[in-house]
Amino acid sequence: MERIEIKCPAKVNLSLDVVGKRNDGYHLLRMINQSVSLYDYLTIEKIKSGIIITSDKNDIPLDESNTCYRAADLIFKKFGIDYGVKIHLKKNIPHGAGLGGGSSDAAGVIKALNELYDLKMSKEQMMEIGLKVGADVPFCIVNRTSLVEGIGEIISPIEKIENLHIVIAKPNINISTKEVYSKLRLDEVNKRPNIDKMVEYIRNKNYKMMASNMVNVLETVTLNEYPILLEIKNIMMEFEAEGSIMTGSGSAVIGIFEDEEKVKVCYNRLRDYIKDVFLVKTVNEGV
Repeated sequence: MERIEIKCPAKVNLSLDVVGKRNDGYHLLRMINQSVSLYDYLTIEKIKSGIIITSDKNDIPLDESNTCYRAADLIFKKFGIDYGVKIHLKKNIPHGAGLGGGSSDAAGVIKALNELYDLKMSKEQMMEIGLKVGADVPFCIVNRTSLVEGIGEIISPIEKIENLHIVIAKPNINISTKEVYSKLRLDEVNKRPNIDKMVEYIRNKNYKMMASNMVNVLETVTLNEYPILLEIKNIMMEFEAEGSIMTGSGSAVIGIFEDEEKVKVCYNRLRDYIKDVFLVKTVNEGV
C-alpha cells in the first residue's frame, strides 16, 4: 500500500469540569467527549524522504507546528523509518473552535501511518504517541462516547450515543485556550457538571436529561468576554434544543436535539448571521 485516505471527525464536549492543576501547569479535567459527523479528510502517501504537508486552506500552518507534521515526525523517529510522507489536508472543521480539528488530524495521521507502514501499533501505543502531540489526540484515536480524565489521556468509553442530532455554530472569533485557562477562577465557579450523573444518563439513553444538564466551567470566562456565545446558546434554546453548551474553550457552541425537524429549523435560523453552522450527528468510529 502506497497511499491511504482517512476521515477525521470533530469532537464536542457534552460537559467539561476542571478539577485541579498539575505542578507543570496543566489543568486536570473530567469531561464527556463525543465524536460528530463533521470531518477533515487526509490523503497520505509514501514518498522517498521528508514530511510534506499541503492543504486546501491557506490559513493552515504547513511547517513543523502542524499537528500532522508532529505526529508523522514522532512516528518516523520512534520506528526509524527511512522513507517520507506527503499529507494533503482537506479542512472542514474550523480551527480555534474547541472542536479538536488539529487533534483529530494528528490522530488520523497516526492511524494511517500505522496501516501504511504496517507498524502493528496497539490502540494504547497510538494514544501514547498522540498525547505527545496534544491532550485531545488520545480521545481522537478512540473516537467514541467517552469519559475523559487527567489532562485528556485517561479514556473510559461508555455506551455509544448513536445518531443524536446536533447543530454547531462557530462565530467569527478565535479564542485562545491558554488565555481561557489562565483566566479561570475555580473558586468563583458556581455551577459544575455532575459528570457521574451524566454518565448514568448516557448509559440509560436518557438524552433529554443529559442535554439539559450539560455544563462547561470554561463558560465562566468566555460568556462574559464574548456575548455572542450567550446569544447563540439562547437562540438554540429558543428553538427548542434539549440543551446547549460551548465546546472546549470555544468558540463553537452546540445544541442537542432529539427531533430532526427542530434541529433543521434552528440550523436555518443560525445561518442568518453566523457563517460557520453545521448540522451533524453523533458518530462512533474509533479503532
